[in-house]
This record gives sequence, structure tokens and C-alpha cells, in this order.
Amino acid sequence: MPSSSFFHGFSRRGLLAAGSATLASLLVGCGSTDKTVPGGAGTTSGPWSFTDDRNQKVELKSSPTRIVAFTGVAAALLDLGLDSQIVGVFGETTRADGSLEPQAGDLDIDKVTVLGNVWGEFNLEKYAALRPELLVTNMYDPGALWYVPDESKDKILALAPSVTVTTARVPMTRPIERYAELARSLGADPAAKKVTDAKARFEAAAESVRQAVKANPGIRVMAASGSADLFYVSNPKVSTDLMYFAELGVDLVVPTKLEQGDYFESLSWENAGKFPADLILLDNRSTALQPKDLATKPTWQALPAVKANQITPWDAVPRFSYAGAAPLLESLAAAIRSAKRLG
Repeated sequence: MPSSSFFHGFSRRGLLAAGSATLASLLVGCGSTDKTVPGGAGTTSGPWSFTDDRNQKVELKSSPTRIVAFTGVAAALLDLGLDSQIVGVFGETTRADGSLEPQAGDLDIDKVTVLGNVWGEFNLEKYAALRPELLVTNMYDPGALWYVPDESKDKILALAPSVTVTTARVPMTRPIERYAELARSLGADPAAKKVTDAKARFEAAAESVRQAVKANPGIRVMAASGSADLFYVSNPKVSTDLMYFAELGVDLVVPTKLEQGDYFESLSWENAGKFPADLILLDNRSTALQPKDLATKPTWQALPAVKANQITPWDAVPRFSYAGAAPLLESLAAAIRSAKRLG
């Protein structure tokens, strides 16, 4: 799993664990069956199956109607046509002021149960009480379920089958397509106007990035995240969104001293200027330092892109749907078009 310091900026929290007797009493029967339909069949009646990116096939007697997912995944599935099937979420959902995190998209938090709002929090008792039929989350590293705490993973996975989608080392279009397949298998209509409009917007936004690069060549872009002690430069050969940006022609900084699964290079603030960049994509999550927080860092203020005010927000854990990704591409295109070469 990617480093918690890069993606979260704080340590794991303890979680409320339910006793085994309580869990047993709340366990939901989700037996498999030999009668299955292929994932992506677009049906909500009869047997259901889906093979995830662990190559594990989930088989149920009927399509699951009580789904719990990582917040960004839940929002993506809603974008792709699901609705009332989402009953619970885990991961950063709301900010201290009550506003939604970017990855929460169009989630109606009054209609879902939030099982944990920070890294390491996953309320096992609440999860069991939801009677979950399926758990869905990202998979950044093989076998690692994003935001499912290792210390309670076995108890969580005992309550319902799980589906994971690979979200690293492949371009962003791949997880979007996989979540679209999952949504379709769960009954979402891929021809619904909401879905087709979002896909058209995504495709237009991708083309706008290509055209921005052609119109303003040579703009060097760096994706980064700041913490109190370290400045992280992300690797476009691993991060799925950056990989796709590179496919569209964006010239991205590639860090040279990689660590923690090759996701990034961590620099002391004294060395924050190691990689020249004309434009900085800055992690916009509440777990990372924002420009106002970084104002006290002299080496941040000294970066040419900062001096030129060529900083744009970056969703370091994007929402893998056409509706979620299109605004990211539009923002990137606008930033590249307006940027000036600084060296």
C-alpha cells in the first residue's frame, strides 16, 4: 500500500472492534452459487457474479443491493449510474466545516452511513449492522484493500464478499472502465444520459489537454504533496492519473530516488527545489498542506512555480468515473494553457 505519510499525513487511528459473538450474530449469509451471470450483464435479478482485479470471482444468488465502499469509489459508482445500493462509505468524506471532500462527489451523506472519516477508522459494529452484501474499494498494490485497516481486515472481510479494482500502474481510463463494468453488472444503465454526457465531457476534456500541450509546449509539470517535514514528488509511472496525463502529452517530472512502492520521492524541505517545474499540481486533500499552510516554508516560497503563482489543485486520489475525472482534465488543460516557461 502507498505510504500513509504521503497519502494521509497522519498515523493510523484505533478503531472500534466488535466482539466475535456480536459479529457472528450480525453476519450476513452470502453463499455462492453455480448459477452465475457474467460481470457486466446489466441485470439486478437472478444470480450475479463479478471477477475483480485480484482475479477473484464473487458469486451471489442475486445482485447485491447493500453496498459499502471507499468514499471515492461510492461516488464513482453513483456517477456511473448506481443510487440506493450504496448504504455505507469509509474514508475521508467530510471536512471539519462539514463540507464534502472532493472525492465524495455527489454523495448524499444523509443517505449513507460513514464508517470512518480518516485513515485507519472503520467502525466494525456499524458495518455489521448495515448488513452489507458487497464491499468495494481501490487496490493500489496487489492484495491491498484501500482504507480497509489491516488489523481488522479479516473480521471485515468475513461479513461480506469484496471487490477491488487496480488503481496504480495503469492509466486512469482502466479503473474508470472497470468501475463502469461493475456498475453495469449491478444494474446501472450505461446508456443513461447522465453517464453518456459525462463520458462525452471526459473525452472532450482529454482532447483539451492534448491541445493545450500543443499550444503551449515545454511546460514542465510536477505533482506534489506537502507535509510538515517532507515534500513528496509523485511518480507518473505509477500514479494512474499522472500516467494518463503523460499519455496525453503532458511533460511530467519523474522523481529519481523512489521509495514506498515507487509512488514518490520524499524530499526534506531544504531540498524542495530539486526538480525544476513550471507548474505544480498540489495535493488538494485536507490531509495535505495547502498553499496557505505552506506560506511559512521559505523553500516553498522560493520555488519558481510558486513565485509565478503557477499552482493548481490536484486530486491525488481521484474519483474513478468520467464525471469525476473530466473536471481534473479541464483544470489541467487550463493550467497548462496559461502557464509560462520559467527556466
